[in-house]
Amino acid sequence: MNWGVFEGLLSGVNKYSTAFGRIWLSLVFIFRVLVYLVTAEKVWSDDHKDFDCNTRQPGCSNVCYDNFFPVSHVRLWALQLILVTCPSLLVVMHVAYREARERRHLEQVGAGGGRLYPNPGKKRGGLWWTYVCSLVFKAAVDSAFLYVFYRFYRNYMLPRVVLCSEDPCPHTVDCFISKPTEKNIFTLFMVTTAIICILLNLVELGYLISKRCWECRGVGRRDTKKDLLTGGDLIFLGTDATPALLPFSSDSPRDQVKKTLV
Repeated sequence: MNWGVFEGLLSGVNKYSTAFGRIWLSLVFIFRVLVYLVTAEKVWSDDHKDFDCNTRQPGCSNVCYDNFFPVSHVRLWALQLILVTCPSLLVVMHVAYREARERRHLEQVGAGGGRLYPNPGKKRGGLWWTYVCSLVFKAAVDSAFLYVFYRFYRNYMLPRVVLCSEDPCPHTVDCFISKPTEKNIFTLFMVTTAIICILLNLVELGYLISKRCWECRGVGRRDTKKDLLTGGDLIFLGTDATPALLPFSSDSPRDQVKKTLV
């Protein structure tokens, strides 16, 4: 694996993320990816070999193992981590596309022709939607895999003994899982980190949406204030001072105001 390229991708994702996104990134790559690579694969390496059943019937152990472990924990986690990290890389690719488009624009019109993106990495327009969709996708993927784990392995726990009566077993046999306590500890750890990542994604999503709504509200207020000031009507903003009485004149009220202001 080329760690230089990997480090460059991580630095790019970290650069264009919010504070919540940086925490999520650290949690994923330190407490999920590294734990998976360093520890989880070794714990599950002897899973099939040490799955013993109290029978000598050929094929019974393989059938019982396939029945209880339809998909290995390690392979499910690998697929989950791949799907969870891809959306963040899409954000980096979107920023790279903006930067390349900006360079081509400057080459065509020159430095005095204006810019397409004042800041290509700022989450505005399409990039904002890409980032928001990536958060939704990551939370949905983690939630889906938590549900799959729960359906395959009730309460995410592995029993010490499995009862199996599948063919070609001659009768109901007892099968024993290798190192169930250690595997349960790592399973609960991975489930807990996935739940924390989901919460971080939802918090970041709420932060981005609320910030966007606040900015739109501020723009609306400024536009309303501008319309009031340029509308041609005089508005008194509640002062204690009583306006001076103007002498009687046949001029219209607007003309009287103009004379007073002059």
